[in-house]
Amino acid sequence: MVARAFTVAFEGVEARMVEVQCATAPGLPSFTVVGLPDKAVSEAKERVRAALSAMSIALPSKRITINLSPADLPKEGSHFDLPIALALLAALEIIPADDVERTVALGELSLDGRLVPVVGALPAAMAAAVADRALLCPRDCGAEAAWVGATQVLAPASLDQVVRHYTGQAPLTPAEAGEVARAGHPRDLREVKGQERAKRALEIAAAGRHHMLMVGSPGSGKSMLAARLPGILPPLSAAEALETSMIHSLAGLLNEGGISRDRPFREPHHTASMAAIVGGGRGAKPGEISLAHNGVLFMDEFPEFPRTVLETLRQPIETGEVVVARANAHVRYPCRFLLVAAANPCRCGHMADPARACARVPACGAEYLGRISGPLMDRFDLRVEVPPVAYTDLDLPASGDASPVVAARVERARDRQARRFAGHPHARVNADAEGALLDEVATPDAGGRALLSRVAERFGLSARGYHRVLRVARTIADLDGSDGVRQPHVAEAVSYRLAVPTPG
Repeated sequence: MVARAFTVAFEGVEARMVEVQCATAPGLPSFTVVGLPDKAVSEAKERVRAALSAMSIALPSKRITINLSPADLPKEGSHFDLPIALALLAALEIIPADDVERTVALGELSLDGRLVPVVGALPAAMAAAVADRALLCPRDCGAEAAWVGATQVLAPASLDQVVRHYTGQAPLTPAEAGEVARAGHPRDLREVKGQERAKRALEIAAAGRHHMLMVGSPGSGKSMLAARLPGILPPLSAAEALETSMIHSLAGLLNEGGISRDRPFREPHHTASMAAIVGGGRGAKPGEISLAHNGVLFMDEFPEFPRTVLETLRQPIETGEVVVARANAHVRYPCRFLLVAAANPCRCGHMADPARACARVPACGAEYLGRISGPLMDRFDLRVEVPPVAYTDLDLPASGDASPVVAARVERARDRQARRFAGHPHARVNADAEGALLDEVATPDAGGRALLSRVAERFGLSARGYHRVLRVARTIADLDGSDGVRQPHVAEAVSYRLAVPTPG
Protein backbone atom coordinates (compact mmCIF):
# COMPACT_ATOMS: atom_id res chain seq x y z
CA MET A 1 0.00 0.00 0.00
CA VAL A 2 1.19 3.50 -0.91
CA ALA A 3 -0.17 6.35 1.23
CA ARG A 4 0.05 9.99 0.18
CA ALA A 5 0.27 13.32 1.92
CA PHE A 6 0.90 16.75 0.45
CA THR A 7 3.18 19.64 1.36
CA VAL A 8 5.03 22.43 -0.46
CA ALA A 9 8.57 23.33 -1.51
CA PHE A 10 9.42 27.01 -1.78
CA GLU A 11 10.86 28.66 -4.89
CA GLY A 12 11.01 32.32 -3.95
CA VAL A 13 7.52 33.40 -2.88
CA GLU A 14 6.01 30.59 -4.93
CA ALA A 15 5.04 27.40 -3.09
CA ARG A 16 5.16 24.32 -5.33
CA MET A 17 3.08 21.31 -4.40
CA VAL A 18 5.01 18.21 -3.30
CA GLU A 19 3.47 14.76 -2.98
CA VAL A 20 4.84 12.75 -0.05
CA GLN A 21 4.50 9.04 -0.82
CA CYS A 22 5.00 6.33 1.81
CA ALA A 23 5.38 2.64 0.96
CA THR A 24 6.01 -0.28 3.31
CA ALA A 25 7.42 -3.55 2.01
CA PRO A 26 8.80 -6.81 3.49
CA GLY A 27 12.54 -6.92 4.09
CA LEU A 28 15.16 -5.78 6.52
CA PRO A 29 13.83 -2.92 8.70
CA SER A 30 14.85 0.46 7.28
CA PHE A 31 13.56 4.02 6.94
CA THR A 32 14.65 5.83 3.76
CA VAL A 33 13.78 9.28 2.41
CA VAL A 34 14.36 9.87 -1.32
CA GLY A 35 13.45 12.63 -3.74
CA LEU A 36 16.37 15.09 -3.56
CA PRO A 37 16.12 15.95 0.17
CA ASP A 38 18.60 18.21 1.91
CA LYS A 39 20.17 17.36 5.26
CA ALA A 40 17.25 18.70 7.32
CA VAL A 41 14.75 16.62 5.31
CA SER A 42 16.91 13.49 5.52
CA GLU A 43 17.03 13.86 9.31
CA ALA A 44 13.23 14.00 9.44
CA LYS A 45 13.05 10.20 9.76
CA GLU A 46 14.74 10.36 13.17
CA ARG A 47 12.42 13.09 14.44
CA VAL A 48 9.37 11.23 13.12
CA ARG A 49 10.54 7.97 14.69
CA ALA A 50 11.07 9.63 18.08
CA ALA A 51 7.74 11.52 17.94
CA LEU A 52 5.81 8.31 17.15
CA SER A 53 7.66 6.50 19.91
CA ALA A 54 6.58 9.24 22.36
CA MET A 55 2.98 8.40 21.36
CA SER A 56 3.64 4.66 21.92
CA ILE A 57 3.45 3.96 18.18
CA ALA A 58 6.13 1.52 17.04
CA LEU A 59 7.29 1.34 13.44
CA PRO A 60 6.77 -2.04 11.76
CA SER A 61 9.71 -4.32 11.02
CA LYS A 62 9.56 -3.52 7.31
CA ARG A 63 11.27 -1.43 4.69
CA ILE A 64 9.74 2.06 4.86
CA THR A 65 10.38 4.29 1.87
CA ILE A 66 9.37 7.95 1.67
CA ASN A 67 9.44 9.52 -1.80
CA LEU A 68 9.13 13.29 -2.28
CA SER A 69 7.65 13.89 -5.73
CA PRO A 70 8.61 15.50 -8.07
CA ALA A 71 11.95 13.88 -7.36
CA ASP A 72 14.01 16.44 -9.34
CA LEU A 73 12.81 19.41 -7.24
CA PRO A 74 15.18 20.27 -4.35
CA LYS A 75 13.50 19.82 -0.95
CA GLU A 76 14.82 22.05 1.84
CA GLY A 77 13.71 22.76 5.38
CA SER A 78 12.31 21.04 8.43
CA HIS A 79 8.65 21.59 7.49
CA PHE A 80 8.59 18.17 5.76
CA ASP A 81 8.44 16.40 9.16
CA LEU A 82 4.66 16.61 9.57
CA PRO A 83 3.67 15.46 6.05
CA ILE A 84 6.12 12.54 6.31
CA ALA A 85 4.54 11.55 9.62
CA LEU A 86 1.04 11.84 8.13
CA ALA A 87 1.91 9.67 5.14
CA LEU A 88 3.47 7.07 7.45
CA LEU A 89 0.46 7.06 9.79
CA ALA A 90 -1.86 6.65 6.81
CA ALA A 91 0.25 3.78 5.48
CA LEU A 92 -0.02 2.10 8.90
CA GLU A 93 -3.81 2.65 8.72
CA ILE A 94 -3.81 4.62 11.97
CA ILE A 95 -5.50 7.63 10.32
CA PRO A 96 -7.74 7.69 7.19
CA ALA A 97 -5.69 8.00 4.02
CA ASP A 98 -8.47 9.88 2.17
CA ASP A 99 -8.59 12.65 4.80
CA VAL A 100 -4.81 13.04 4.66
CA GLU A 101 -4.86 13.47 0.88
CA ARG A 102 -7.28 16.38 1.21
CA THR A 103 -4.78 18.33 3.30
CA VAL A 104 -1.55 20.26 2.71
CA ALA A 105 0.68 19.92 5.77
CA LEU A 106 3.86 21.55 7.00
CA GLY A 107 5.55 21.62 10.37
CA GLU A 108 8.64 20.50 12.25
CA LEU A 109 8.38 17.77 14.89
CA SER A 110 10.17 17.84 18.20
CA LEU A 111 11.23 14.53 19.74
CA ASP A 112 8.26 14.50 22.12
CA GLY A 113 5.74 15.07 19.32
CA ARG A 114 5.20 18.81 19.69
CA LEU A 115 4.88 20.83 16.48
CA VAL A 116 7.50 23.55 16.08
CA PRO A 117 6.66 26.65 13.98
CA VAL A 118 8.23 26.94 10.54
CA VAL A 119 8.58 29.70 7.96
CA GLY A 120 6.38 30.01 4.89
CA ALA A 121 2.92 29.27 6.33
CA LEU A 122 1.31 32.15 4.42
CA PRO A 123 2.49 31.16 0.90
CA ALA A 124 1.72 27.53 1.80
CA ALA A 125 -1.86 28.54 2.61
CA MET A 126 -2.09 30.29 -0.76
CA ALA A 127 -0.93 27.10 -2.50
CA ALA A 128 -3.43 25.02 -0.50
CA ALA A 129 -6.26 27.34 -1.53
CA VAL A 130 -5.32 27.00 -5.20
CA ALA A 131 -5.25 23.18 -4.84
CA ASP A 132 -8.63 23.25 -3.00
CA ARG A 133 -7.18 21.58 0.09
CA ALA A 134 -7.10 22.45 3.78
CA LEU A 135 -3.85 23.47 5.48
CA LEU A 136 -2.42 21.73 8.54
CA CYS A 137 0.34 23.67 10.29
CA PRO A 138 1.76 24.24 13.82
CA ARG A 139 -0.39 26.25 16.23
CA ASP A 140 2.01 29.21 16.22
CA CYS A 141 1.63 29.48 12.42
CA GLY A 142 -2.16 29.25 12.34
CA ALA A 143 -2.94 32.94 12.84
CA GLU A 144 -0.60 33.83 9.98
CA ALA A 145 -1.94 31.21 7.54
CA ALA A 146 -5.58 31.99 8.37
CA TRP A 147 -5.28 35.32 6.54
CA VAL A 148 -5.90 33.32 3.37
CA GLY A 149 -9.65 33.01 3.81
CA ALA A 150 -10.09 30.73 0.80
CA THR A 151 -8.93 27.63 2.67
CA GLN A 152 -9.52 26.03 6.06
CA VAL A 153 -6.51 26.23 8.37
CA LEU A 154 -6.06 23.70 11.18
CA ALA A 155 -3.32 24.48 13.70
CA PRO A 156 -2.64 21.69 16.22
CA ALA A 157 0.02 21.94 18.92
CA SER A 158 1.23 18.34 18.67
CA LEU A 159 1.15 15.23 16.54
CA ASP A 160 -1.13 13.63 19.13
CA GLN A 161 -3.77 16.29 18.42
CA VAL A 162 -3.42 15.58 14.69
CA VAL A 163 -4.13 11.87 15.23
CA ARG A 164 -7.10 12.64 17.50
CA HIS A 165 -8.49 14.98 14.86
CA TYR A 166 -8.25 12.49 12.01
CA THR A 167 -9.69 9.66 14.12
CA GLY A 168 -12.63 11.81 15.22
CA GLN A 169 -11.75 11.76 18.94
CA ALA A 170 -11.13 15.54 19.22
CA PRO A 171 -11.74 17.52 16.01
CA LEU A 172 -9.67 20.67 15.65
CA THR A 173 -11.24 24.12 15.49
CA PRO A 174 -10.18 26.18 12.44
CA ALA A 175 -7.60 28.85 13.22
CA GLU A 176 -8.46 32.55 13.17
CA ALA A 177 -6.44 35.27 11.49
CA GLY A 178 -4.13 37.37 13.64
CA GLU A 179 -4.58 41.02 14.39
CA VAL A 180 -3.84 43.73 11.84
CA ALA A 181 -1.00 45.68 13.39
CA ARG A 182 -0.49 49.41 12.78
CA ALA A 183 2.33 50.88 14.80
CA GLY A 184 2.47 54.55 15.62
CA HIS A 185 5.28 56.75 14.31
CA PRO A 186 6.46 59.01 17.15
CA ARG A 187 9.10 60.68 15.00
CA ASP A 188 7.75 63.90 13.53
CA LEU A 189 9.08 65.92 10.61
CA ARG A 190 8.73 69.08 12.70
CA GLU A 191 11.56 67.80 14.88
CA VAL A 192 13.95 68.41 11.97
CA LYS A 193 15.14 72.02 12.22
CA GLY A 194 15.52 73.75 8.88
CA GLN A 195 16.05 71.56 5.78
CA GLU A 196 12.77 72.68 4.21
CA ARG A 197 13.91 71.69 0.72
CA ALA A 198 14.85 68.20 1.89
CA LYS A 199 11.48 67.85 3.63
CA ARG A 200 9.73 68.82 0.41
CA ALA A 201 11.76 66.25 -1.53
CA LEU A 202 10.88 63.62 1.08
CA GLU A 203 7.18 64.39 0.58
CA ILE A 204 7.51 64.06 -3.20
CA ALA A 205 9.40 60.79 -2.82
CA ALA A 206 6.69 59.37 -0.55
CA ALA A 207 3.87 60.50 -2.84
CA GLY A 208 5.21 58.93 -6.04
CA ARG A 209 7.74 56.36 -4.78
CA HIS A 210 10.65 58.24 -6.33
CA HIS A 211 14.20 57.22 -5.40
CA MET A 212 16.05 59.89 -3.47
CA LEU A 213 19.70 60.70 -2.74
CA MET A 214 20.70 63.08 0.06
CA VAL A 215 24.23 64.50 0.13
CA GLY A 216 25.42 66.52 3.09
CA SER A 217 28.05 66.88 5.77
CA PRO A 218 27.94 64.68 8.90
CA GLY A 219 25.24 65.74 11.36
CA SER A 220 23.20 67.73 8.86
CA GLY A 221 20.11 65.57 9.39
CA LYS A 222 20.12 63.00 6.56
CA SER A 223 19.45 59.97 8.76
CA MET A 224 17.00 61.99 10.84
CA LEU A 225 15.00 62.83 7.74
CA ALA A 226 14.98 59.26 6.47
CA ALA A 227 13.82 57.93 9.85
CA ARG A 228 10.72 60.12 9.57
CA LEU A 229 9.74 58.86 6.14
CA PRO A 230 7.57 55.96 7.47
CA GLY A 231 5.44 58.51 9.33
CA ILE A 232 4.26 60.15 6.09
CA LEU A 233 3.73 57.03 3.99
CA PRO A 234 0.16 55.75 3.54
CA PRO A 235 -0.70 52.33 5.00
CA LEU A 236 -0.42 49.23 2.85
CA SER A 237 -3.52 48.23 0.93
CA ALA A 238 -4.91 44.73 1.55
CA ALA A 239 -3.23 43.37 -1.59
CA GLU A 240 0.09 45.04 -0.77
CA ALA A 241 -0.02 43.77 2.83
CA LEU A 242 -0.51 40.20 1.62
CA GLU A 243 2.33 40.51 -0.94
CA THR A 244 4.73 41.91 1.62
CA SER A 245 3.73 39.45 4.33
CA MET A 246 4.37 36.48 2.05
CA ILE A 247 8.00 37.56 1.71
CA HIS A 248 8.32 38.24 5.43
CA SER A 249 6.75 34.84 6.14
CA LEU A 250 9.51 33.13 4.16
CA ALA A 251 12.06 35.12 6.13
CA GLY A 252 10.42 34.29 9.47
CA LEU A 253 9.70 37.95 10.29
CA LEU A 254 5.95 37.80 11.01
CA ASN A 255 5.24 38.24 14.72
CA GLU A 256 2.45 36.16 16.27
CA GLY A 257 0.66 35.75 12.96
CA GLY A 258 -0.14 39.45 12.65
CA ILE A 259 -0.01 41.13 9.27
CA SER A 260 1.12 44.74 9.47
CA ARG A 261 -0.30 47.59 7.42
CA ASP A 262 2.89 49.59 8.02
CA ARG A 263 5.23 49.82 5.06
CA PRO A 264 8.56 48.05 5.63
CA PHE A 265 11.55 50.21 6.49
CA ARG A 266 14.85 48.38 6.02
CA GLU A 267 18.21 49.99 6.78
CA PRO A 268 21.09 47.55 6.14
CA HIS A 269 24.61 48.39 7.28
CA HIS A 270 27.17 49.25 4.61
CA THR A 271 29.11 46.08 5.41
CA ALA A 272 26.20 43.91 4.18
CA SER A 273 27.08 41.35 1.53
CA MET A 274 25.54 41.05 -1.91
CA ALA A 275 23.48 38.03 -0.81
CA ALA A 276 22.14 40.00 2.17
CA ILE A 277 21.06 42.92 -0.03
CA VAL A 278 19.86 41.19 -3.20
CA GLY A 279 19.07 37.71 -1.87
CA GLY A 280 20.78 34.35 -2.03
CA GLY A 281 22.77 32.23 0.35
CA ARG A 282 21.47 28.86 1.47
CA GLY A 283 18.12 28.29 -0.21
CA ALA A 284 18.28 31.60 -2.13
CA LYS A 285 16.47 33.51 0.63
CA PRO A 286 15.04 37.01 0.04
CA GLY A 287 17.40 39.93 0.54
CA GLU A 288 16.88 43.42 1.90
CA ILE A 289 15.49 44.77 -1.38
CA SER A 290 12.71 42.15 -1.31
CA LEU A 291 12.06 42.60 2.41
CA ALA A 292 11.56 46.30 1.57
CA HIS A 293 8.94 45.45 -1.10
CA ASN A 294 6.17 48.10 -1.03
CA GLY A 295 8.25 50.02 1.52
CA VAL A 296 11.53 51.86 2.00
CA LEU A 297 15.15 50.75 1.66
CA PHE A 298 17.39 53.26 3.43
CA MET A 299 21.09 52.92 2.65
CA ASP A 300 23.16 55.24 4.82
CA GLU A 301 26.81 55.90 3.90
CA PHE A 302 25.86 54.90 0.36
CA PRO A 303 29.34 55.17 -1.24
CA GLU A 304 30.76 52.91 1.49
CA PHE A 305 28.81 49.91 0.22
CA PRO A 306 30.90 47.58 -1.98
CA ARG A 307 30.80 48.57 -5.63
CA THR A 308 29.47 45.16 -6.67
CA VAL A 309 26.58 45.50 -4.21
CA LEU A 310 25.63 48.96 -5.51
CA GLU A 311 25.71 47.87 -9.14
CA THR A 312 23.37 44.96 -8.48
CA LEU A 313 20.69 47.48 -7.52
CA ARG A 314 20.43 48.87 -11.04
CA GLN A 315 18.27 46.18 -12.61
CA PRO A 316 15.87 45.65 -9.64
CA ILE A 317 15.24 49.40 -9.50
CA GLU A 318 14.09 49.34 -13.11
CA THR A 319 12.16 46.05 -13.21
CA GLY A 320 10.73 45.84 -9.70
CA GLU A 321 11.84 42.24 -9.29
CA VAL A 322 15.06 40.33 -8.75
CA VAL A 323 16.05 36.89 -10.03
CA VAL A 324 18.43 35.06 -7.71
CA ALA A 325 20.23 32.55 -9.90
CA ARG A 326 22.44 29.94 -8.27
CA ALA A 327 23.73 26.54 -9.33
CA ASN A 328 20.98 24.76 -7.40
CA ALA A 329 18.31 27.48 -7.28
CA HIS A 330 16.68 29.97 -9.63
CA VAL A 331 14.05 32.03 -7.83
CA ARG A 332 12.26 35.31 -8.44
CA TYR A 333 11.30 37.85 -5.76
CA PRO A 334 9.31 41.10 -6.11
CA CYS A 335 11.14 44.24 -4.97
CA ARG A 336 9.25 47.44 -5.71
CA PHE A 337 10.87 49.60 -3.07
CA LEU A 338 11.60 53.27 -2.47
CA LEU A 339 15.37 53.69 -2.29
CA VAL A 340 16.58 56.49 -0.02
CA ALA A 341 20.36 56.89 0.02
CA ALA A 342 22.51 59.20 2.12
CA ALA A 343 26.12 60.18 1.52
CA ASN A 344 28.75 62.61 2.71
CA PRO A 345 30.08 65.00 0.04
CA CYS A 346 33.61 63.60 0.48
CA ARG A 347 35.57 61.25 2.70
CA CYS A 348 36.22 63.84 5.42
CA GLY A 349 32.65 65.10 5.09
CA HIS A 350 33.47 68.82 5.33
CA MET A 351 34.12 69.80 1.73
CA ALA A 352 32.00 72.97 2.06
CA ASP A 353 33.81 74.15 5.21
CA PRO A 354 37.31 75.46 4.43
CA ALA A 355 38.23 75.49 8.12
CA ARG A 356 37.56 71.77 8.55
CA ALA A 357 38.10 70.30 5.07
CA CYS A 358 41.06 68.08 4.33
CA ALA A 359 43.93 69.05 2.03
CA ARG A 360 42.58 67.04 -0.92
CA VAL A 361 39.47 69.18 -1.45
CA PRO A 362 37.88 69.30 -4.02
CA ALA A 363 39.44 66.20 -5.59
CA CYS A 364 38.36 64.00 -2.69
CA GLY A 365 34.70 64.92 -3.31
CA ALA A 366 34.75 63.82 -6.95
CA GLU A 367 36.61 60.67 -5.97
CA TYR A 368 34.24 59.80 -3.12
CA LEU A 369 30.93 60.37 -4.93
CA GLY A 370 32.55 58.78 -7.97
CA ARG A 371 32.04 55.45 -6.22
CA ILE A 372 28.42 55.85 -7.28
CA SER A 373 28.48 55.01 -10.97
CA GLY A 374 26.79 57.23 -13.52
CA PRO A 375 24.14 54.62 -14.47
CA LEU A 376 23.19 54.16 -10.81
CA MET A 377 23.13 57.91 -10.13
CA ASP A 378 20.87 58.29 -13.18
CA ARG A 379 18.24 56.19 -11.40
CA PHE A 380 17.77 58.69 -8.57
CA ASP A 381 14.78 60.90 -9.32
CA LEU A 382 15.50 63.33 -6.48
CA ARG A 383 18.97 64.53 -5.54
CA VAL A 384 19.08 66.85 -2.57
CA GLU A 385 21.92 68.71 -0.92
CA VAL A 386 21.46 68.78 2.86
CA PRO A 387 23.55 71.69 4.21
CA PRO A 388 24.68 71.84 7.84
CA VAL A 389 22.30 73.55 10.24
CA ALA A 390 23.59 76.62 12.04
CA TYR A 391 23.79 76.43 15.83
CA THR A 392 21.50 79.44 16.11
CA ASP A 393 18.80 77.63 14.11
CA LEU A 394 18.74 74.75 16.57
CA ASP A 395 17.21 77.02 19.22
CA LEU A 396 14.41 78.16 16.94
CA PRO A 397 10.90 76.70 17.40
CA ALA A 398 9.83 73.82 15.20
CA SER A 399 8.86 74.83 11.68
CA GLY A 400 7.05 73.28 8.77
CA ASP A 401 4.10 70.90 8.75
CA ALA A 402 3.82 68.00 11.16
CA SER A 403 4.02 64.46 9.84
CA PRO A 404 0.22 63.83 10.00
CA VAL A 405 -0.39 66.92 7.83
CA VAL A 406 2.20 65.82 5.26
CA ALA A 407 0.89 62.24 5.40
CA ALA A 408 -2.60 63.51 4.53
CA ARG A 409 -1.25 65.29 1.44
CA VAL A 410 0.70 62.19 0.42
CA GLU A 411 -2.36 60.00 0.83
CA ARG A 412 -4.48 62.33 -1.32
CA ALA A 413 -1.80 62.22 -4.04
CA ARG A 414 -1.66 58.41 -3.80
CA ASP A 415 -5.46 58.25 -4.12
CA ARG A 416 -5.29 60.28 -7.35
CA GLN A 417 -2.71 57.85 -8.70
CA ALA A 418 -4.78 54.83 -7.68
CA ARG A 419 -7.75 56.18 -9.66
CA ARG A 420 -5.52 57.08 -12.61
CA PHE A 421 -3.93 53.62 -12.85
CA ALA A 422 -7.04 51.61 -11.97
CA GLY A 423 -7.09 50.03 -15.41
CA HIS A 424 -3.34 49.35 -15.47
CA PRO A 425 -2.44 46.42 -13.18
CA HIS A 426 1.33 46.93 -13.61
CA ALA A 427 1.27 50.55 -12.44
CA ARG A 428 0.33 51.69 -8.94
CA VAL A 429 2.18 54.99 -8.57
CA ASN A 430 3.72 57.52 -10.93
CA ALA A 431 7.14 55.87 -10.69
CA ASP A 432 5.66 52.82 -12.47
CA ALA A 433 4.35 54.74 -15.50
CA GLU A 434 6.29 54.23 -18.73
CA GLY A 435 5.89 54.32 -22.49
CA ALA A 436 2.53 55.38 -23.85
CA LEU A 437 1.02 55.46 -20.37
CA LEU A 438 3.61 58.02 -19.22
CA ASP A 439 2.96 60.16 -22.30
CA GLU A 440 -0.75 60.01 -21.57
CA VAL A 441 -0.62 61.06 -17.91
CA ALA A 442 2.49 63.28 -17.68
CA THR A 443 2.73 65.31 -20.88
CA PRO A 444 3.40 68.90 -19.71
CA ASP A 445 1.93 72.09 -21.14
CA ALA A 446 3.73 74.10 -23.80
CA GLY A 447 5.85 76.03 -21.30
CA GLY A 448 6.82 72.85 -19.50
CA ARG A 449 7.80 71.10 -22.74
CA ALA A 450 9.95 74.05 -23.81
CA LEU A 451 11.69 74.20 -20.43
CA LEU A 452 12.34 70.45 -20.39
CA SER A 453 13.74 70.56 -23.92
CA ARG A 454 16.17 73.33 -23.00
CA VAL A 455 17.29 71.47 -19.87
CA ALA A 456 17.74 68.20 -21.74
CA GLU A 457 19.88 69.90 -24.39
CA ARG A 458 21.87 72.05 -21.95
CA PHE A 459 22.65 69.36 -19.38
CA GLY A 460 22.57 66.28 -21.60
CA LEU A 461 19.76 64.40 -19.87
CA SER A 462 19.58 60.74 -20.79
CA ALA A 463 16.31 59.27 -22.01
CA ARG A 464 15.88 57.70 -18.60
CA GLY A 465 16.53 61.03 -16.88
CA TYR A 466 14.04 62.79 -19.20
CA HIS A 467 11.28 60.34 -18.33
CA ARG A 468 12.07 60.43 -14.62
CA VAL A 469 11.71 64.21 -14.61
CA LEU A 470 8.26 63.77 -16.17
CA ARG A 471 7.26 61.26 -13.47
CA VAL A 472 8.41 63.58 -10.68
CA ALA A 473 6.59 66.51 -12.30
CA ARG A 474 3.42 64.40 -12.43
CA THR A 475 3.75 63.68 -8.70
CA ILE A 476 4.29 67.35 -7.87
CA ALA A 477 1.14 68.15 -9.85
CA ASP A 478 -0.76 65.49 -7.87
CA LEU A 479 0.39 67.05 -4.60
CA ASP A 480 -0.90 70.40 -5.90
CA GLY A 481 -4.22 68.79 -6.91
CA SER A 482 -3.64 69.69 -10.57
CA ASP A 483 -5.00 67.57 -13.40
CA GLY A 484 -2.30 68.71 -15.79
CA VAL A 485 1.48 69.05 -15.56
CA ARG A 486 2.45 72.71 -15.84
CA GLN A 487 5.73 74.58 -16.20
CA PRO A 488 6.23 75.20 -12.42
CA HIS A 489 5.89 71.46 -11.78
CA VAL A 490 8.51 70.69 -14.43
CA ALA A 491 10.82 73.41 -13.06
CA GLU A 492 10.72 71.98 -9.54
CA ALA A 493 11.29 68.44 -10.84
CA VAL A 494 14.30 69.62 -12.85
CA SER A 495 15.76 71.42 -9.83
CA TYR A 496 15.91 68.15 -7.92
CA ARG A 497 17.41 66.35 -10.88
CA LEU A 498 20.36 68.75 -11.16
CA ALA A 499 21.04 69.38 -7.46
CA VAL A 500 23.88 66.84 -7.22
CA PRO A 501 26.06 66.39 -10.34
CA THR A 502 26.42 63.01 -11.94
CA PRO A 503 29.89 61.48 -11.45
CA GLY A 504 32.00 61.80 -14.54
